[in-house]
Amino acid sequence: MSPVPPGAARKRCIVAYATRERQYLWRVELPLEASIADALAAARAAAAPSLDIPWESAPVGIFGEERVRTDGCADGDRIELYRPLRGDPRERRRQRVQRERRGRRS
Repeated sequence: MSPVPPGAARKRCIVAYATRERQYLWRVELPLEASIADALAAARAAAAPSLDIPWESAPVGIFGEERVRTDGCADGDRIELYRPLRGDPRERRRQRVQRERRGRRS
């Protein structure tokens, strides 16, 4: 997608990706008809090439709701790249509660 010409209607979105250590945010300006894929391409162009971000393979969403890359995005949307979780958060919480309960009995 080419840059937005001056004076043309545009929208602004934020592309987000988080690791365990850090959250990355890229503010992108796009034509009104731009898709999620277009926003990702703009963020990728702005990102440091040394970052190991799964631009093509990671699931994507807007404000926590999973989407496909061909979906459109609106002005102000937060487009998120998701990474796989190390484990089911609910199961990890159950295990933590069980450990804490065992610790209280001792």
